[in-house]
Amino acid sequence: MKQLGLNEIRERYLKFFEGKAHLRLPSFPLVPLNDPSILLINAGMTPLKPYFTGQEKPPRERVTTCQKCIRTPDIERVGKTARHGTFFEMLGNFSFGNYFKKEAAAWAWEFVTEDLKMPEERLWVSIYEEDEEAFDIWTKEVGVPEERIVRLGKEDNFWEHGTGPCGPCSEIYFDRGEKAGCGDPNCAVGCDCDRFVEFWNLVFTQFDKDEQGQYHPLPKPNIDTGMGLERLAAIMQDVGSLFEVDTIKNIMTHVCRIAGVTYQQDEKTDVSLRIITDHIRSTSFMVSDGILPSNEGRGYVLRRLLRRAARHGKLLGIEKTFLWEVAETVIRESKEAYPELQEKSEYIQKVIKVEEERFDETIDQGITILNQYIAALKESKQKVLSGDKAFKLYDTYGFPIDLTKEILTEQDMDLDEEAFNKEMEAQRERARAARQDTSSAAWGAEDVYSKMDKRITTSFIGYSQFDAAAKVLAIVKDHELVEKASQGDNITIILDQTPFYGESGGQVGDTGILENGDVHVKVVDCKKMGDGKMLHIGEVESGTLSVGDEVKAAIDLERRKAVARNHTATHLLQKALRDVVGSHVHQSGSLVQPERLRFDFSHFSAMTQEEIEKVEREVNKAALDSLCVEAKEMSIEEAKKMGATALFGEKYGDRVRVVKMGDYSIELCGGCHLDVTSQIGVFKIVSEGGVAAGVRRLEAVTGLGALDYLENKEKMLNKVAGVLRTNTNDVVRKAEMSVSELKAAQKEIEHLKRKLARGSVEEILASGEDVRGVRVVAARMDELDMDGLRKMGDTVRDRLECGLVVLATGANGKVNFVAMATKNATALGVHAGNIIREVAKTAGGGGGGRPDMAQAGGKDPSKIDEALGKVPALVEQQI
Repeated sequence: MKQLGLNEIRERYLKFFEGKAHLRLPSFPLVPLNDPSILLINAGMTPLKPYFTGQEKPPRERVTTCQKCIRTPDIERVGKTARHGTFFEMLGNFSFGNYFKKEAAAWAWEFVTEDLKMPEERLWVSIYEEDEEAFDIWTKEVGVPEERIVRLGKEDNFWEHGTGPCGPCSEIYFDRGEKAGCGDPNCAVGCDCDRFVEFWNLVFTQFDKDEQGQYHPLPKPNIDTGMGLERLAAIMQDVGSLFEVDTIKNIMTHVCRIAGVTYQQDEKTDVSLRIITDHIRSTSFMVSDGILPSNEGRGYVLRRLLRRAARHGKLLGIEKTFLWEVAETVIRESKEAYPELQEKSEYIQKVIKVEEERFDETIDQGITILNQYIAALKESKQKVLSGDKAFKLYDTYGFPIDLTKEILTEQDMDLDEEAFNKEMEAQRERARAARQDTSSAAWGAEDVYSKMDKRITTSFIGYSQFDAAAKVLAIVKDHELVEKASQGDNITIILDQTPFYGESGGQVGDTGILENGDVHVKVVDCKKMGDGKMLHIGEVESGTLSVGDEVKAAIDLERRKAVARNHTATHLLQKALRDVVGSHVHQSGSLVQPERLRFDFSHFSAMTQEEIEKVEREVNKAALDSLCVEAKEMSIEEAKKMGATALFGEKYGDRVRVVKMGDYSIELCGGCHLDVTSQIGVFKIVSEGGVAAGVRRLEAVTGLGALDYLENKEKMLNKVAGVLRTNTNDVVRKAEMSVSELKAAQKEIEHLKRKLARGSVEEILASGEDVRGVRVVAARMDELDMDGLRKMGDTVRDRLECGLVVLATGANGKVNFVAMATKNATALGVHAGNIIREVAKTAGGGGGGRPDMAQAGGKDPSKIDEALGKVPALVEQQI
């Protein structure tokens, strides 16, 4: 058996199945598309579910992929064993109603025995105990000896998840030999030891399970196979764990070099090395797919993995940020299969480094807070830290719970893990609730459409035609199929062909009308479904519409033109941003409406005014250059060779639509565009801001929208000029002059106030009273601000031989107090801070300070006199 590298195995597998007429699809992003049931893609078939369920039409009936996956349920075990990891790649070949068991089994055996040259005597096959068809195929057609076939029960070899499609499985095992076994003479396939390694699972989806638990044969059974690439590589390289596989070992070697340690010399060190190696793989891929660290959802998973790895770096004695350096090795090892890693390398490393730096700041803060908790426990003679305090450390400060437990153990203390777990579960519930999908509410119950005849589809002709004759194929009212609809009914209509663009790719759906004689339907939106249906959502304004009717479908052309202007401008904007801000810029989301466009992109800091102006100018220049906008369909391979930019999270078949604007911009896009860029008119950015960590948002207007925006700005400028009694050309100078004059006047007013106040010092001093040898002065001075009040307090105190002064000012529902005492007064027991605290309470506030100086606030100016009246009595209590 020839030793093969992980990257070579991946390529061999995909080429093998391409040779069996499978379409090779690139890995889907780790972020699930339109699937709120999971945070991250966790299996090879997960992103293909819409093809298996019939919600979407697959690009081909035979598909093969190598899918990047992340699973975190066993995160606490990662590192402690050499078998667990959060990141893995899943090889898979799939059939959507094309071939079945015979081909799946034969090709699997051919690949492992002929292509990989695995010794047949070391291979075993398991089948579902009742699957005689699979037994016959393996033994009679593939040629596997009967004694090497193992029958297992439903728990091991039957795939089902509630109701719906399900079926038996067949798995291929590799015998690693007695040296890897448990020593039990009865050790065989199914044993929990490491001898018999299951590496390929073939799922034969042939039944549909109903609510009563009955299994009904599917008219078109499917094939879904999965093989862990790392596990297969470990077998081919004859190594004991995934951490010894070539590409992964190279990552660990980089960590060892930074830490100055060697793997397999110390168990504690090995745990940290495995955690760092696994987690940096996961996080590098997550960041490349647009995920950013946050405190919820998949961003929380990313933050947890990064901080766990960073913490184990500290345990290895690494004091600097280092994960971003190791990410370079991850990128180098996987860039051929995942070119997006290389394209975004600078961005990936920056995200990781920034998060490491944040963790460096918070971990010290976390230790300080934990030490305070420990001190409080010792003072109260307790030994258990409450779960809510541990969760606050974990959630607010990103402090790893295992580090909290470790430090507590060192202090002979424990953690209330049950309470902590309750807090964690509450957070998970909040995250689950946040993921609930509400998108189907936009056009009614999704079940109506998923159960509809799959042959009912809509042909989109709206790139070049803006009105057309069409036939009504289906009408949905109140989430049910109906035969007809009358005036006043809110309905959804499916046509055989349509000029209406269905909302997708960030572009809103078209509006318009459907007409036939006296029938008039106002279409207010159009949605595109994955299986080829276009949903025209609207209201019957007159007449009765029936299934089978012919109608004239016409879009609102002026609205479409406005949308097209903004969509074409969005493409120019992305190119300009990459030119001006940097190549790390990638689209994180967009919205193209007739009124404006919105573009979200990856970037760490607010754009400067200079950058905004440069981007704006570059887009307008591209528009003025009157570049020809061409849209062509071609193979995905041709599009990549042209350098077309793909949009994050989009699914592409083997044929794609490429939109090219001169030699300036090339993108994969199914949206509506102009003929030439000059039809954009004017492009104007109206706002720039942040929407998430590392994601910025630009909003812009074009055409008539830009004209409206500029006209409104001009009206505002004219209004300001009128207020300043000048012309628009002189507004800035006049405004600067007015502000300067205002500041000078305010300064003079404050000076006069202080002068006036100083003139009343004698009057304030005379109003005081003696309390046991201490002169107590309390006065209200509403004409002073807080700064003036403090200065007046200094002046009065300096005139007192032994005394206390308390001053107050109140206006607009706010109260400020200042208290100052001479040194000999504090020696007698006077405490300005304690006095002012009680005084402020009377005015609905609070505060405090030192014995010689304190300040406080309040909310009720009407209580100031009452509050000041309490000062002498408070002084008497203190002396």
